[in-house]
Parts: sequence; structure tokens; C-alpha cells
Amino acid sequence: MYAEVAMKPRRCNPPQSLAWFLTMFVLFPHTFSSSQQGMAETTNERSREDSPELSETRAARERMVQEQMVVRGIRDPRVLEALRKVPRHRFVPPEMQALAYQDSPFPIGLGQTISQPYVVAFMTEALELKPSDRVLEIGTGSGYQAAVLSVLAREVYSIEILEQLGKEAEARLKQMGYANVRVRIGNGYNGWPEAAPFDAIIVTAAPSDVPPTLVAQLRPGGRMVVPVGRWFQDLIRLRRTVKGVERESLLPVSFVPMVLDGERVPK
Repeated sequence: MYAEVAMKPRRCNPPQSLAWFLTMFVLFPHTFSSSQQGMAETTNERSREDSPELSETRAARERMVQEQMVVRGIRDPRVLEALRKVPRHRFVPPEMQALAYQDSPFPIGLGQTISQPYVVAFMTEALELKPSDRVLEIGTGSGYQAAVLSVLAREVYSIEILEQLGKEAEARLKQMGYANVRVRIGNGYNGWPEAAPFDAIIVTAAPSDVPPTLVAQLRPGGRMVVPVGRWFQDLIRLRRTVKGVERESLLPVSFVPMVLDGERVPK
């Protein structure tokens, strides 16, 4: 709930008021232009936050961060702040918005899911992102993970194999003001070679093994977080070094399988 403050209108002579406006516009056009630009920037910034009528979801996000993440070891303050900012309820179907901040994955259509908040936080923290980083995401889904990444990195490139899901996510991210996210429809197994190399790559579908095409698109020092396995999956972090690729097992997880290059795209 919120209240608007009604202001009592000031009476003025319409012809004089119009003449004053035209005179001021001719004499000081840049003043009006700057004012309009400032209003546009303010509107764009507000679009990335909750609307006033949904401000109670901020409290739900704070509980999510404290009860699901902090108590389970998520410590990066930038990651925690990003999860406080991004309105998760706008990335789930309308009938599930009231449950959006529960510690659970949810179906988003076409056999796909949005990961539970803790998994999003864990994978994001494992990327060790810096504000200057360029990130590749495999599996856009509804766009929630991309939105979180966009708060933390300079550029986000996201690939979704399901055209309907990808286009809906792209429109949602654009409407919400996440301007540093680019979405492409395609097979994420092949990566985004013309935009490579990347500082970090996050994969939100599980291949049977790490795709070498993605490893090749990591810059030296780059990190990749990827679930590996078909039935029993491990979340793996790869780090590309001058000596080769270091591999570290982080967490047992469960993700939808990745569609490999040449496989039929599910409908």
C-alpha cells in the first residue's frame, strides 16, 4: 500500500501561462531537455526495483538472503546484495509468484526450471566475479540468473536453446532495465565464440562432461561453473591457468540435461 499526496492546483490565466511556457522554452531549451533526460534516467533506474505496490517483496528477499544463504555459508557481500536487489518473483509464472522466495526450484514451462535461490547464490559466488568481468551464461531460462549476473559484471552474454523461452526472457530483461545482458537463441554447447574470451562462464544445464568448446572460450585466469553428469551430477569449477585447467568438485546438484551439439532440440 502507498499513498499519493494530492497537491492543490494553483490558478493561473491560461493564455499567460502558455505564453510564459513558450517564452521559457525558446530562451532555455536545454533546461527542458535536461529535465526530460533526468526523468527518463530515474524511470529506468526504478524499473530495476520493485514497484511500490510490491514493496513487501523486499522483506521476503531479505529473509531469503538471511535464512537460505547467509546461514549456509554464502559470504560475498556483492552476491548477497545482488540477490537482495533482483525481484525473483518477476521471473516465475504468475501463479507461483507468492512462493518465489521459498528455497525451491520452480517450473517455468517447456520442461525447464528456475533454480532454487541457494543454488543461484552458490554458483554465482563460485564465479568470483569482478565488476569489470564479461560473463557467458548457458541456459537463460526465465532470465533470473542473468539478472543477478548483470548486477555483478560489466557484460552478460546468455544463450537459450528454446526459442520461446529465450525471447520471453530477453523481453523481460529489457523491460526491467538490465541493459548489459545480451540474449541469443542457440545451442549453448557451442558457446559464443565471436564474443570470447570470457572472464567467467556459468552453465545451468548438465552435460555428461565439460564441453571443450566452452573451455576454449575462457580467458587465462577465467572460471567456469558447470554441473556435470547425467543422473548423478557434481557442480564443477574449472580455472584456466598458464599450466592448464584446474578442476574442483563443489557440490552435488540436479539440473536438466544439456542438449549436445547435433542433438534434437526438445519441443
